[in-house]
Amino acid sequence: MATKGSKQDSTKGTEGTLGELLRVPGGEPVDLGAYDAGGTPGGPGDKATGLAATALMGEELASLQERLWAAGSAGDRRRLLLVLQGMDTSGKGGTVKHVIGLFNPSGCRITAFKAPTHEELSHSFLWRIKRALPQPGEIGIFDRSLPHSRLRSTGGTPIEDILIARVHELVSRAQLTARYNQINGFEKSLADDGVTVVKCFLHISYDQQRRRLLERLDNPDKHWRFNAGDIDERALWPAYQEAYEIALERCSVGAPWYLIPADRKWYRNWAVSRLLLEHLEALDPQYPKADFDVAEYRRRLLAT
Repeated sequence: MATKGSKQDSTKGTEGTLGELLRVPGGEPVDLGAYDAGGTPGGPGDKATGLAATALMGEELASLQERLWAAGSAGDRRRLLLVLQGMDTSGKGGTVKHVIGLFNPSGCRITAFKAPTHEELSHSFLWRIKRALPQPGEIGIFDRSLPHSRLRSTGGTPIEDILIARVHELVSRAQLTARYNQINGFEKSLADDGVTVVKCFLHISYDQQRRRLLERLDNPDKHWRFNAGDIDERALWPAYQEAYEIALERCSVGAPWYLIPADRKWYRNWAVSRLLLEHLEALDPQYPKADFDVAEYRRRLLAT
């Protein structure tokens, strides 16, 4: 079940943006097997260069975040939401640690969705998503693994509520179609309200997942990260790949998906950082102008 071919050519990306290179064509059939999970499309040539390039982006990302936060304090409703999705061990938590660590935590809202509470289950599947959205000026991050602990219920991130429901046949196909449409409508409403949604699918290969799960089993310090359900879900790999392919095809109306090869952690971190930089640069938030007489207050201060 190793990935086939390489739809994303690593020699490209010198022209245009990384977003253009990694963007999944919405509305078209997706074949995940055509994407090389170990590729480095548009990226630095090697790990050392990639790590250095990611670190260099830190100052610029922090500056843009501060400007976004400052603009939000003055009434600018714009904010950014990073959605990280992928099979277990694809690196959602690692991305948060290495990429979001470049930002000021006070301007970030990180949500790692757990098994839903009884209250959350009593509402629609989008209810708790709406409650976790970033506020104006914030950068929000949705970090969630596939919810093995709650296969009988729904209530995770929107993408999960069509993945789990499809693979485990929790709802009818008609209900799934309705959810695809609900997600598209919801994401469009976010865009209309000033939310820039950056959806990253961390694409890991079957063989690489095995290696990472073995690392957890072979290292006592990582046993706490191992979930016995991971083995059962791994047996359903083809079904999950198909479910992801359908979701990537049908849920790209309100916001596009970006496919991030995730076998190489350094590339994954570089690519997500670069995507965030490109989107923040496109927003180009500005510091608000002073609503007081600067010269007058400067004169008063000097007189003290």
